[in-house]
Amino acid sequence: MIVKNIRNFCIIAHIDHGKSTLADRMLEMTGTVEKRDMKSQLLDSMDLEREKGITIKLAPVRMAYRSQAIGIWNMEYDESQKPNSNSQIPIAEVEYQLNLIDTPGHVDFSYEVSRSLQACEGAVLVVDASQGIQAQTLANVYLALAVDLTIIPVLNKIDLPAADVARVSAEIINLLGCNEEDILKISAKTGAGVDEVLQAIVDRIPAPQGDADAPTRALIFDSYYDDYRGVILYVRIVDGMVKKGDVIEMIATGAHGIALEVGILQPAKKEIDGLTTGEIGYIVTNLRTTRDARVGDTVTTKRAYTASQLPGYKLVKPFVYAGFFPVSNDDYKDLKDAIEKLSLSDSALQFEPENSPVLGFGVRIGFLGLLHMDIIRERLEREYNLDLIVTNPSTDYHVSLSNGEELDIKSASDLPDVSKISEIREPWIKGEIVVPQTYIGAVLQLIINKRGIQKNLSYIDERALISFEAPLANLLTDFYDQLKSVTSGYGSFNYELDDYRTEDLVRLDFYVAGNMVDALSIMAHRSEAQSLGRIIVDKLKEAIPRQNFQVALQAAIGGKFIARADLSAFRKDVTGYLYGGDVSRKKKLLAKQAKGKKRMKRFGKVDIPSEAFTVMLKRD
Repeated sequence: MIVKNIRNFCIIAHIDHGKSTLADRMLEMTGTVEKRDMKSQLLDSMDLEREKGITIKLAPVRMAYRSQAIGIWNMEYDESQKPNSNSQIPIAEVEYQLNLIDTPGHVDFSYEVSRSLQACEGAVLVVDASQGIQAQTLANVYLALAVDLTIIPVLNKIDLPAADVARVSAEIINLLGCNEEDILKISAKTGAGVDEVLQAIVDRIPAPQGDADAPTRALIFDSYYDDYRGVILYVRIVDGMVKKGDVIEMIATGAHGIALEVGILQPAKKEIDGLTTGEIGYIVTNLRTTRDARVGDTVTTKRAYTASQLPGYKLVKPFVYAGFFPVSNDDYKDLKDAIEKLSLSDSALQFEPENSPVLGFGVRIGFLGLLHMDIIRERLEREYNLDLIVTNPSTDYHVSLSNGEELDIKSASDLPDVSKISEIREPWIKGEIVVPQTYIGAVLQLIINKRGIQKNLSYIDERALISFEAPLANLLTDFYDQLKSVTSGYGSFNYELDDYRTEDLVRLDFYVAGNMVDALSIMAHRSEAQSLGRIIVDKLKEAIPRQNFQVALQAAIGGKFIARADLSAFRKDVTGYLYGGDVSRKKKLLAKQAKGKKRMKRFGKVDIPSEAFTVMLKRD
């Protein structure tokens, strides 16, 4: 394919604004997929993607689109077709290669979105005609503008009764500084206006730049592990070409491999001889793990080992951690094997063994966010039939010891003795909330309650954009639910990691029947520890079933108890069969029962259900 006829683009949008549906219509209208083979969310191959209605893994696809090329009439064309003036007219039908990357919309996968943008020259920005600009819309636009992409604004769902085309169009014009006529108004569900989107991609998005004779450089924008074929790379060829049989190298990781197969996706894999400058496709390698070929790395070939690294590569670091334990310790090996298999396809997934006196052997796993954690948990339970206990999610902390040593703590139970610590630094985020102006006060109060700091307040038509900073740990559990609650569902939220700041943090421990349960321990700011301890103790009281003896539930800081709730015992009526006689008989039986309960309390063991370990996620 001639480079000038290639168009590389992605579709970016907030969750549920219709980007996967638009991709479906494009595949259908270009004839890439036969109508009989079409199904909803065609590029979303995972069951979880279809159930949740979101894109989790990005998917590239190549489409062929025939368009009327526009130009000035000249003598190369039939004299009979000569117009009255040298105006712009259709002069020939040209076939274009459209390479689409359908990106995730959730904030947890924003790094994948940013790598996808690096592989493109343009982006189709989809905005719901009823909901308008949302937080993730803004985040993706900023990413696209940062890499100087051509943005085609598309107003979707114009056929809905709640659609407000005039208002949302004004929001888009305010955001992008474009004209009214630049905005394409469509219904991806019915296909109305989608052909105009395809034509706009050809007309507005520039062809890729690159040097076919330069040393080979290809950007990895996704990779996954296939049980039968090894690591498969999704790449954009920036310079040179990659052919089947080439010896390849990843410049950042230094890993070497062989291009066993090279091809394109339509959307099924189709092998071709090679990928050339400007094209997007896949490379099947003999690598055994995606850690050797991370997203954002640069692929080069043996004949071009002098090639330089493409800009923008960074190592993705998890910042949400949770302990995963099998209900039965006999399943620990199965859990470990399952996580190792998942990590082959997910280079962002990091894990290490963990041991708890209460839960036994398990694994502490690092995630990009709570949605990422939820997806991994569901995959482990569905695909590997594991019954799991998952502990409360936490973030990582940078701890400086008095002897100068630096530690990266991923669990409160790993915190060393207080006397050895000189300072603890916790991660803070930069966040943005888009909300109707009516709810500004409630949102600002919510931010303050989370120890957040408001930085800026601006307006997008009838809505407000609130910029703020806050500690990540305070937003991990219920912040999103509370935001939806105080904004009646209209608030949207986006964030990125900022830095680590020194704070007055303490370890909050929880005791059940006098025994400390390390898996329940959390880090908290000293000013919030007491109220947080009371809240969690009350939640534990709801989650742990009553026993045959009274159970004390306590919260403590450094051995000093700060909150308590008692789980009352079941009371069996041991005098129920008596029908009269001396009252001393009843007293004797009740005293015997009390004595037995005391003994049971001393030797009894409390069964703690799995729900108790995620009580933070259920906090009011």
